[in-house]
Amino acid sequence: GVKFDWVPTHWISGVILGLAIVYHLCRVFGVHGLIEMMPAGSDLTMIRREVVFQDIPDEASGKFDVFQKLYHWAASIVVLTLAITGFIMLAKIDTPLWSRDPSILSDWNWGIVYVLHGAGALLLLFLFILHVYFVFLPEYKANLVAMIFGPGPEKMHQPSKESET
Repeated sequence: GVKFDWVPTHWISGVILGLAIVYHLCRVFGVHGLIEMMPAGSDLTMIRREVVFQDIPDEASGKFDVFQKLYHWAASIVVLTLAITGFIMLAKIDTPLWSRDPSILSDWNWGIVYVLHGAGALLLLFLFILHVYFVFLPEYKANLVAMIFGPGPEKMHQPSKESET
């Protein structure tokens, strides 16, 4: 097997992830607002229509559908769990910025931190696989094209001004 010291790479990547999370949260709260990802009443109607197969009229629920919002919240909780437990685990290693101090938690609490971190990693892997699966479903083809070429799905179906003249 290939042997290398993976701990520095892992904790440095975790710190970069933490900085990316802080940047994302500042951007969300400062620029976009949290309201885009909050499930609304029309989202509950969509769940009933999609899951229970009832014939309920479609109501606009914003830029993202309810399943995208729920996926986003699940991914957010998992990534925040990974980041928080990862930053706690940084106390157990020596870095250029601090010396290790594993005595901040008892063995029982360290076990909880490790289990949450490991479960979070597995859940994040599952969410990634789920995300890739849904990208290739036919009903999300417009979203896939928009990710690659730029315009959103709502702009792709509108006729251009050149074609009207």
